[in-house]
Amino acid sequence: MEIKREDILHLADLSNFSLSEKEAKSLEGDLSNIIKYISQLDKLDTKNIEPTYQVFEMDNIWRADEILEQDAKREDLLALTKESKDNQIKVPKVL
Repeated sequence: MEIKREDILHLADLSNFSLSEKEAKSLEGDLSNIIKYISQLDKLDTKNIEPTYQVFEMDNIWRADEILEQDAKREDLLALTKESKDNQIKVPKVL
């Protein structure tokens, strides 16, 4: 795969980057070298190789969900807030 100047400018536009001519030229060479390096993987014979889905032997550790009694009561917690409305904590709008 050949990287062209137009590809670099398109990627920069998508990323909302502003590139100088020197930076674009440098990226063109860097990306070409990266793609050449990675394309070496195409030459590997992987017919008898099982895919690796996970590098480490890990299992999910699950626990049962339990609802435990809490010392705090809703009224006590609401009393700690600056403002509450309809039995809920009122917070400023976040846009």
